[in-house]
Amino acid sequence: MSVTTTTPTLAKSAFDTPGKGRGLLDIFNHRYLLKLLIGKSTSLRYRNSVMGWLWSYARPTVQFLLYWFVMGQLLGMHKNVPYFPIYLFSGLVVVNFFNEAIGNVTRSIVDNKALVRKIYLPRELFPVAALISAFVNFLPQLAVLVVVCIFNGWVPTFENIGMFLGGMAIVMPFVLGLGLIFCAVNVRFRDAQNVVEIIRTIATWSSPVMYTWQMVYKHAHGWHSWLFDIYMSNPVTVAVELFHKAFWGPVVPKDDLKALAQVAFPPHFGLYIVFGVIVTILLLLIGQMVFRRFERTFAQDL
Repeated sequence: MSVTTTTPTLAKSAFDTPGKGRGLLDIFNHRYLLKLLIGKSTSLRYRNSVMGWLWSYARPTVQFLLYWFVMGQLLGMHKNVPYFPIYLFSGLVVVNFFNEAIGNVTRSIVDNKALVRKIYLPRELFPVAALISAFVNFLPQLAVLVVVCIFNGWVPTFENIGMFLGGMAIVMPFVLGLGLIFCAVNVRFRDAQNVVEIIRTIATWSSPVMYTWQMVYKHAHGWHSWLFDIYMSNPVTVAVELFHKAFWGPVVPKDDLKALAQVAFPPHFGLYIVFGVIVTILLLLIGQMVFRRFERTFAQDL
């Protein structure tokens, strides 16, 4: 008597093709790995450091004091902008977040080359983890800003919180889209890191942090008004103005008409928000395409 056995057959669709994924959408299926990468990044940041997390407060504090002394005292900006320290710091935290995030995301694949070469996992996990780690390091600066604003009469409202969340909702995907491009290119051409350093330098001065948008508008008004439109459509600039409205605006005296005029949004700011969102979405899509194109050779290039 013979016994015949049948081997079950599985459809090809039941298996995942190595190296083939859905890009950023795969992040949601690998939340545990993302959590591990974020924990690794934050724990290594200040390992063997005496001050530890205090450096998250010390560095931006020194930077703020330096800018406040030079721009506020030496150049007299405190005479033109009421509560200039809060104006400066509320914009500076956005620029600091952008600068740290773009640097972290650009280096994320190269810094994790041991993992990239040995095992396959969605490569987008690394830049996303780097972005979230930068956000974690941003929180101490935000906490200092909130405390200072509260001591100056700031009261949180739904409008203020909405402005803050709107600013973060624009700048975070913008950094991710830009970072995906430089992150991918940096694996093959390390010159990308030098380009990013130039972008970080420009970012410090390309948004109304140490000056006001009115100064730019005054010089760009007329035949050069299109330059102001481009300037204000920058997602980082949009986020900075939203932060100003959320934290600096409420502490400005309501009986000071000149000061209230400075608090007002630029003309057509609603359109600038729309343009900023469009730029962010396009950059995120382009960044994903570039990243997917270059990731095929990550292991070899590393």
